[in-house]
Amino acid sequence: MSTRTKTQPSPETETATVTELSGRWNVVVLNDPVNLMSYVVLVFKKVFAFNDAAARKHMLEVHEQGRSIVWSGEREQAEHYTFTLQHWHLNAVIEPDEAH
Repeated sequence: MSTRTKTQPSPETETATVTELSGRWNVVVLNDPVNLMSYVVLVFKKVFAFNDAAARKHMLEVHEQGRSIVWSGEREQAEHYTFTLQHWHLNAVIEPDEAH
């Protein structure tokens, strides 16, 4: 009769995946050759409730600098905004806010 022993993984062999959820995250809109400037202003007003001046400021940053940070905060909300902007066909990504 043989006895079987269960082997437990040692702490050295276990791996863990850690996802950084805390901290601040930026929603960044990147320039693209497809969308009209007026359309980008419209989307910023609808998604973020920006007034006309703020929406135009961010649109011009995207157009002239290639990117604009349109929102900063918790990761879950940043992912939501990014998904929403992508749904409107804007090129948006999230990135950690290195300043905080």
